[in-house]
Amino acid sequence: MLELSFDDPERLVTVTHALSTRSRVDILRLLNTRNLNIIEIADKLKLPVSTVASNIKVLEAAGLIHTELLPASRGAMKVCSRNYDDVHIALNAKKTTGGGAEYVYEMEMPVGHYSDCEVSPTCGMANSEGLIIKEDEPASFYHPKHVNAQLIWLRRGFLEYLMPMDLPAGAQIQSLELSMEMCSEAPNYDQDWPSNISVWVNGTEIGMWTSPGDFGDRRGRLNPNWWWDGSTQYGFLKSWRVDHEKTTLDMEKVSETALKDLQLEGNPKLRLRIGIRPDAVHQGGLNLFGRQFGDYDQHIMMKVRYTLAQEDEVLA
Repeated sequence: MLELSFDDPERLVTVTHALSTRSRVDILRLLNTRNLNIIEIADKLKLPVSTVASNIKVLEAAGLIHTELLPASRGAMKVCSRNYDDVHIALNAKKTTGGGAEYVYEMEMPVGHYSDCEVSPTCGMANSEGLIIKEDEPASFYHPKHVNAQLIWLRRGFLEYLMPMDLPAGAQIQSLELSMEMCSEAPNYDQDWPSNISVWVNGTEIGMWTSPGDFGDRRGRLNPNWWWDGSTQYGFLKSWRVDHEKTTLDMEKVSETALKDLQLEGNPKLRLRIGIRPDAVHQGGLNLFGRQFGDYDQHIMMKVRYTLAQEDEVLA
C-alpha cells in the first residue's frame, strides 16, 4: 500500500496529478489482473498509442507503475505492471487523545547492512552486478562486502539490523511500522515451500508470517538482466505495525505484543531481527529483497509515528 500525507508534499502532488484523469485511472484498472504492453492498453481503451504512452510516462514518474522493455517480434515492447494495490492519502495531521499532532520518523535500511547474522546453507547474496560471495559458505556472510547486497537468502538462521532512532526529545511513540519484501528459500525455487518467518524487535518477537513458497514462476520486476530465470524471482511485501494494544501484519492482528513490550522510549537504536526460529514448524528459509531485486523498489522500511510531550502539555 502507498501511503501519502503532508509529510511529503511533493510526492503527494505527483501522485494525485497522475490520478487526476480518467484515462490514467483506466490504465491502472486494466493492470489490476495482469501485465499489459502499451499497444494492448491502447486497444482495450480505444485510445491512440501516443496518448497511452504519454500517460504511462506520468504514471511511471509517480511510481504507480513499473515498465520493462521485453523482446518482441519486431524490436522491443514496453510491458507495464502496477506497483501498488492501494493508495491511502491522509489529508489531516493525526491527533492523539492528548490533542498533539502526530509526526513520522522514517528510516530505510539496505538489506546488506546487517550488524549480525547466523545462517545455514542454502545461503548467499547478490547485487545488480553478480554474486557477492560464494554460494553456501556461511563464513562469507561476515565479509565487509556484504553491505552491497541487494538480495540475501538463507535456509536457517537470522539477519539482524541496528536501526537508528533519531527522535526529538520528548517524543512519545504511538506506533512502529516495519515493511520488507520476502519469501521462502528453496533449491532453485518452489511455489509450494512454506516457511515460518519471524520478526523480532529488541529481542521480542512481534509476529510470524508463513510464507507459502519461494516464487520463480515469472521474473521479478526489478531483477537485473544477469539473474537467471530458474531461481527465486520475487516475494511479498509484508508490513508489521505495533501500537499500544497489539501487533498487526498487513492490517490483521497477529499478536498481543504492544509498544510497552519493546523498550523503545529513549533508546537511540532499534534492534530488528528477521529469521527462522529453531523450533519453527516450517523451516523453509528466507529470501530478503532490496531495491534492485523482486517487485518492490525498497529496502527495509521503518516508520515511527510519535507526538511531542511539549505540544500535548500546551494543548491541554
